[in-house]
Amino acid sequence: MTASATTRVHLCGSEWFGAAAGGLNRYFTDLYAALALRADLSVTAAAFGDPPEGGSSWGPVGGSTRQRVRTARRDPVARTGESLILDRHFALYGPPRGRHRLVVHFHGPWAAESAAAGQGSTAVRTKYLVERVRMLRADRFVVLSEHMRAVLADDYGVDPRAVEVIAPGVDLDRFRLAAPATEDRPIVLCVRRLENRMGIDVLLRAWPAVRAAHPWARLVVVGTGTAEPALRARAETLGDAVWFTGRVGDDELAELYSRAALTVVPSVALEGFGLIALESLAAGRAPVVTDCGGLPDSVRGLDPSLIVAGGDADALAARLVEALDGKLPDAAACRAHAETFSWAAAAERHAVLYRELAR
Repeated sequence: MTASATTRVHLCGSEWFGAAAGGLNRYFTDLYAALALRADLSVTAAAFGDPPEGGSSWGPVGGSTRQRVRTARRDPVARTGESLILDRHFALYGPPRGRHRLVVHFHGPWAAESAAAGQGSTAVRTKYLVERVRMLRADRFVVLSEHMRAVLADDYGVDPRAVEVIAPGVDLDRFRLAAPATEDRPIVLCVRRLENRMGIDVLLRAWPAVRAAHPWARLVVVGTGTAEPALRARAETLGDAVWFTGRVGDDELAELYSRAALTVVPSVALEGFGLIALESLAAGRAPVVTDCGGLPDSVRGLDPSLIVAGGDADALAARLVEALDGKLPDAAACRAHAETFSWAAAAERHAVLYRELAR
């Protein structure tokens, strides 16, 4: 590929965020928006669901996996004669490499995540093989944290020198600095997919100790997932001290941030970075996080005491009690830290990578 005034890039995702929630879809959608603003890049992007302005869709969310794979492989942009950089964000979808240069975004080990969700060994092994095959002949890899660079090297045999660590951004306009919370009952907010590896069960085990110190504290859990029935059943003994909201839109989520005293991200496995922690910081709410994967990267430069051991209900409860006692960075400090994770900076790092490959 010959470098020109503009470098041609085509991003392939899973679903657009407006069609399906999730960290990968949020990241993909926001990265595309940031890259599309650059004059030195000519960027297109495709995923399932209704696209944002300028994006394209392979079709509606849902349907058989086999049909979705076939549709995505026939991506019309990548099948033209034009040479471009193909930036693939999910192993299952998108066209083959062909004669294009290939960047693979590794958001997390799909096979290991499926194993953690309880899938059988055959399905897990198949997903691992799909991941390995779709990584073949990749020119470069992008991950969000040093932890994920190590996962690529140790579990997938990828040369670490081929991996770029580029921290994500956060939409500072979508999530604005909120005034201090004035709730009569202090709210601890947890925004997660309700899956076993997200540690919500650990948080529920910790909550009675938090309530013992702060009897009026309330835990609000936002999200849905396969573990939701079991988690709701576990929380029944806690009465109105725990609320489950299901999925909420961005406007309602921003309101919940404004009402919260702090947030908590209690993951116990396979956390690539933790975009939700950045959203909380942008709204001026400190997140208490675990030392899981790349999650500590979101707060280490702000206050390392916000990081607790994953899976340790006692340590989590103790830190939440301290937080409700007031031992937290203030809203301005949280916002200032979030501003160091800009999408403009992430887009610049990507543009440098794309230009190197286009030479």
